Amino acid sequence: MTIPATAEPLYAARMGCPRVVVVTFAQAQILDVTGPLEVFSSASRFLPSARYRTDVVTTTGGPVLASCGLEFAATPIADVDPPVDTLVVAGGAEMKEAAADQELLHHVRRLAAGARRVTSVCSGAFVLAAAGLLSGRRATTHWAECGLLNDTYADVTVESDSIYVQDGNVWTSAGVTAGIDLALALVAEDHGHQAAASVARHLVVYLQRSGGQAQFSALMAAQGADTPPVRDLLPWLRDHLDEDLSVPALARRANLSERHFSRVFKAELGVTAAEHVEIVRLESACRLLETTGRSIEQIARTCGFGTPETMNRTFRRRLNTTPGEHREHFRTPDAPSPDPRW
Repeated sequence: MTIPATAEPLYAARMGCPRVVVVTFAQAQILDVTGPLEVFSSASRFLPSARYRTDVVTTTGGPVLASCGLEFAATPIADVDPPVDTLVVAGGAEMKEAAADQELLHHVRRLAAGARRVTSVCSGAFVLAAAGLLSGRRATTHWAECGLLNDTYADVTVESDSIYVQDGNVWTSAGVTAGIDLALALVAEDHGHQAAASVARHLVVYLQRSGGQAQFSALMAAQGADTPPVRDLLPWLRDHLDEDLSVPALARRANLSERHFSRVFKAELGVTAAEHVEIVRLESACRLLETTGRSIEQIARTCGFGTPETMNRTFRRRLNTTPGEHREHFRTPDAPSPDPRW
């Protein structure tokens, strides 16, 4: 369903006032709760077609102390009558206890049964999994918990490199701020890409992240480098993507033997130098596809792929898409149109 921001509020009229219920618990991660709430609240304030009603609920209701020390109020989940439009389960430090709370799981199942969408933020996926709502589905959670989710629930296909995953009417998102990405995607589903982009601009966040929505970027990984030769090499590398970035060339620049350089690089970043270079080139290509009108051939040269064919193979292997498809799906609204000759 796509409704432009300037359209009559047909969606809201048909749905009434869509009710978004956010399920949380003691020691919740506050951004898991407030991130999606702010997106839906901003959509209701700034979009003529959006009127979301939001509620925060817990098993007992009353005050909730978040992990950051902030206290906020909640309604008892038993007081919520279905149907709800969108059910959101937040994550937090006490997720093990929450996933074992049979009363909470009962009410999550009860509300999910009639919900148009069932979603989770961060480790909230464990509650959905414990309630049996992720069985046979693809899902994600915070990168640090993906292994545990995979080991604990064998019937869930965990996608550890995604910001959010949609499988039917069930959406799961990665850690903390990924709840904002998820909520923006839900607003886009309800009211269209331009409407969600308007909300993102008000919140001063990206509507989509570069790199196919991956949780980890090469830039984030580079921030953890401590060894000076590697740490100093990484910023230079990003500015010279069209040069020789082979292991021998990088080792020479770092003044290390190839063997020592390869060993230190893998220890610092967790991937080989060749893998890192490919990821950096891919992320750079994604940004240019999303924000510029440069041709695919120009981007392939600029990012060091050499030819469009090489870049296309990399996109297919790592992102399961093509540069053209990525541009069509993720191009920002104000990006120049690509040259039609390419």
